[in-house]
Amino acid sequence: MTIRVLIADDQAMVRGAFAAVLAAQDGIEVVGEAADGAEAVRLSQRLHPDLVLMDVRMPVLDGLGAAARLLDPPRGVEHRPRVLMLTTFDLDDYVYEALRVGASGFLLKDAPPADLVSAVRVVAAGDALLAPSVTRRLIEDFGRRVPAGPRPSTRLNALTERETEVLGLVARGLSNAEIARELVVAEQTVKTHFGRVLAKLDLRDRAQAVVFAYESGLVSPGRG
Repeated sequence: MTIRVLIADDQAMVRGAFAAVLAAQDGIEVVGEAADGAEAVRLSQRLHPDLVLMDVRMPVLDGLGAAARLLDPPRGVEHRPRVLMLTTFDLDDYVYEALRVGASGFLLKDAPPADLVSAVRVVAAGDALLAPSVTRRLIEDFGRRVPAGPRPSTRLNALTERETEVLGLVARGLSNAEIARELVVAEQTVKTHFGRVLAKLDLRDRAQAVVFAYESGLVSPGRG
């Protein structure tokens, strides 16, 4: 199945470079390019890409605003592509908000071509581009951004004790393999538990799960 990609960046050279790399790959098709966030939204609604590579800083409508419109579309618009944010600096100031509105992760704009291709395939497959090492750095960012004492979410009541435990460990930056060792279970068991967490909480991927765990009060920055 071909992955249909829309590239949104205000720099023509960046768009061209990304398009050239992706178009050379089997199973990936670049269906359009946008120079600003508003154009990205319009093209996405018309072309229905599977994934949008979205620069954070763009004129007219920035990447965060465009991602929010694509991931929470108005009534009558059914298409919701996955969104991979492009950032100039690791943990850009906008990354937290991008993940909160539903983006599936972020990629540095100067990442090697192989990383770009891998990121597109990972996100298009339904996973989040949020490696454990990145999650740990993101957790530090939560410490500065999440208000003290968030209200516990009643949505957590839908989880079993083990599912709650798995979600907490994911939010602290552990990989599935590390969680398996921590709980003394098979890695596939962890994947099964986490899949149920996503389904019960109506979350798209690991990135949203981390955000939910902190905003719901399940875990807090600096707590074991």
